[in-house]
Amino acid sequence: MALFRTVSWSEPPMLVEGASVLLRLPNMSDFAAWAALREQSREFLSPWEPTWPAYDLTRGSFRRRMRRYARDVREDAAYPFLVIRRADRVLLGGLSLSNVRRGVTQTASLGYWMGAPFAGQGYMSAAVRTLLPFAHGTLGLRRIEAACLPSNTPSMRLLEGAGFRREGYGREYLCIDGRWQDHVLYARLAGDPIARVPGFEGASLVPFKSADELSSDA
Repeated sequence: MALFRTVSWSEPPMLVEGASVLLRLPNMSDFAAWAALREQSREFLSPWEPTWPAYDLTRGSFRRRMRRYARDVREDAAYPFLVIRRADRVLLGGLSLSNVRRGVTQTASLGYWMGAPFAGQGYMSAAVRTLLPFAHGTLGLRRIEAACLPSNTPSMRLLEGAGFRREGYGREYLCIDGRWQDHVLYARLAGDPIARVPGFEGASLVPFKSADELSSDA
């Protein structure tokens, strides 16, 4: 439906670079670090995520995930990133823009997770702020939506600090931890301000060759 797409560009960046974090498209070489951090954070993350399949942390499942990610990026459907600490290249967590809608909507949904050892240290706040120039600028998205559980006060603070505004309340909005649960609904527009943070200087983009890099073993 190219007729209804108003933004056109060749390839997304491989890296979105912030002052303290890097956002990088994942590939198969990330499996060991990703699986280890997810396993280490299982108890911490379970209350906030859909129930994990029994095979979720296997190499085969990760390979299928990479293939899906590569397809999503090629089709301009979603953009998954790993959150990497800039100082030592340690994997911290992940975030994504998914359900990209073009045409008269120009909207995507934001999701994120942080590994238990790194929670509460400001890394995800930095990651979301780093992502915004890519989302609103490179991708040309007018609106970014997010949802979080009413009990997830840190997530609400994070979103509000990044310029998201509370727009509503979704009853039984998502199935989280095995139960359909209500969510607080947030969104931000391209022109909405962001709270100032000392030392945060925005982000820069580093291009890469092809979305196929997501599924390579390199």
